[in-house]
Amino acid sequence: MIASHRLPLSRRGLLRSVAVLGAAVVFPRPLRAQEPEHWPNLRKLCQDYVSRNRVADMVAFMGFGDRDPATIAEGRDTMGGARKSDGDSLYRLYSMTKPITGMAAMMLVDEGKLSLDQPLADILPAFARMQVQKQYDGSIGPENLEPAARPILLRHLLTHTAGLSYGIIQSGPITERATEIGVVSGQVSRIPVPGFERGKPVATLAEFADRLATLPLVYQPGTHWSYSTGLDLMGRVIEVVSGQSFDSFVQDRILGPCGMPSTGFRVVPGAADRLTTNYGVVDGMLLPIDPAQSSVYLDPPAFPFGGSGLVGSPRDYDRFLKMIGNYGMLDGQRVMSEAAVRLGTSNLLPEGVSTKGTLIDGYGFGAGGRQGGPHGNTYGWAGAAGTIGFVSMASGLRSGLYTQYMPSSAYPLNREFETAVLADVRQLLRGGA
Repeated sequence: MIASHRLPLSRRGLLRSVAVLGAAVVFPRPLRAQEPEHWPNLRKLCQDYVSRNRVADMVAFMGFGDRDPATIAEGRDTMGGARKSDGDSLYRLYSMTKPITGMAAMMLVDEGKLSLDQPLADILPAFARMQVQKQYDGSIGPENLEPAARPILLRHLLTHTAGLSYGIIQSGPITERATEIGVVSGQVSRIPVPGFERGKPVATLAEFADRLATLPLVYQPGTHWSYSTGLDLMGRVIEVVSGQSFDSFVQDRILGPCGMPSTGFRVVPGAADRLTTNYGVVDGMLLPIDPAQSSVYLDPPAFPFGGSGLVGSPRDYDRFLKMIGNYGMLDGQRVMSEAAVRLGTSNLLPEGVSTKGTLIDGYGFGAGGRQGGPHGNTYGWAGAAGTIGFVSMASGLRSGLYTQYMPSSAYPLNREFETAVLADVRQLLRGGA
């Protein structure tokens, strides 16, 4: 998730629907669920958004278990463009990168190379003696700082409980300082766009980690859930422990084995004609902020952003969700161990952490994605530019929605997506079309 101003991060509606879906199942008519006509409310939602020019396009993927997904696609990759959007169109996934980074870390935990309760400083010594703000998001001067009472653990990075800051959340001096020193974990456009400027990031993931360590924490580690750069920093942990660059590790261990050829930290070679345009919603109008033909995603990023960097297709991300929903198996091949998936989709929050009033209030949090809920184990997250992806671990039902607009607060899409999916699921359960 990324933008320079405060994007509302609430995913309560989205993950509430995931929980209900988990409770509604075992899904009795999976074959019917493969057919787009059995998702009429979801189709209408996509049609309405495109026909009203609220977005240029919208693609939905609904899948179950091992079966291929139903695909609903409306609109064109660029408003007024020639190419019709489909499951191979390319979208800036933003924070839907986080679950992939989280599962990459789970692989190393499963192999005994990392431990959830291992101090971060064991791997990155610069984080050994952190300072913490006394007043949240206040001064970063010595009068407002105190030593960290406990070490940052790898569990904290995965669950946004390390106390790390985030440029899209904090608004005080810490964000100004982060921008000055290049602690910028994402990109929006290659051209300055008022309201969406992010600053220039440092050149390497190692340098990002070192400079991040010079900034104070906004909370004591393990005490509060606060959306953060934890998954970006986890990318550096993976580099150090694996001996591979982070992007190579993700490619070799997840994207390649899952059969996700259109996904990467830049538009993959030969696929530029499938990239969508990202729009800003300004006074009810769509203005291109990252045109497909000149997108910043056509070039290599400063470094691979583990919290927001991937660009990929609905078809590809559905394969990742399918692998997770099948506990590590995909097309008869094992990508992750069952134990690693079960751990990554379980509640990894540290005991006693405060989540009250946050977007995970009443839920757990797994490896890079929100987890659980009152009715069943679900796992997923969403991105800043209109993408949503989740899987019900109880039923194997997976769902994805893809479009491109910022800020995400411009439309109530998460809530409307929830309503449409639940209505269609109920019809399927009743045997209706």
